[in-house]
Amino acid sequence: MNRLDGKVALISGAARGIGAETARLMVEAGARVAIGDVLDERGRETARGLGDAALYQHLDVTREEDWSAIVAATASRFGGIDILVNNAGMFLGKGIEEATLDEWHRLAAINLTGVFLGTKLTLPTLRERAAKSEHGSAIVNLASVAGLVGSQLDPLYSMTKGGVTLFTKSAALEFARKGYRIRVNSIHPGVIQTDMGEQTFTARARNLGTNDVDDARRMALSTHPIGRLGVPNDIAKGIVFLASDDAAFMTGAGLVVDGGLTAQ
Repeated sequence: MNRLDGKVALISGAARGIGAETARLMVEAGARVAIGDVLDERGRETARGLGDAALYQHLDVTREEDWSAIVAATASRFGGIDILVNNAGMFLGKGIEEATLDEWHRLAAINLTGVFLGTKLTLPTLRERAAKSEHGSAIVNLASVAGLVGSQLDPLYSMTKGGVTLFTKSAALEFARKGYRIRVNSIHPGVIQTDMGEQTFTARARNLGTNDVDDARRMALSTHPIGRLGVPNDIAKGIVFLASDDAAFMTGAGLVVDGGLTAQ
């Protein structure tokens, strides 16, 4: 189940956290993986830990030339790309009144422009590989529960993730209409214990006028009926599923992995 034998995946923002865990699970499932990130030292370390099945390439997802370079490097090393995981993202943690225009531009560039560029610039190789595969190629976009319901903490982050949610559905429909055989799905994590997750606790404490990050963490935990916060492996397993042929009849869908947060 969820095997990726013979597949090649490109994962943005994969030096650490959810991206790195996804790379690890994909290699375990039989894939070869290209890791893209701006954290070069950490990214190389992650790739080294995965051996010959992985390569690292610097990738600023807001730069078209960086996407072109990693696509070319992946094709040269592994022969093409079957799976794209648009994982790179950032969290702002500021309200509408506090955020500056420059901060919004940076947030939108990473969370929205990065997904657009990744999709556009991997499309030729995804389409080529799809023609030779029984179930085609796959794109998995990292959205968020904040792309499904409103966010008191960060409405601008929610705005970008809502965009990713609907872009996923629209891209799925466009590629199906054109006969590209590329499935496009999104995954929607709850609060995950990563560096970004820690940022949300700090921002929550700040927005509540305190410095009690532990209390903010407890408040976040209370919104997850399952009784714990998520870990990267929880999300990585969902990504591997969506990327695999086991999800061959899924496109334009959103997989919610949130410990029950949005069930309330």
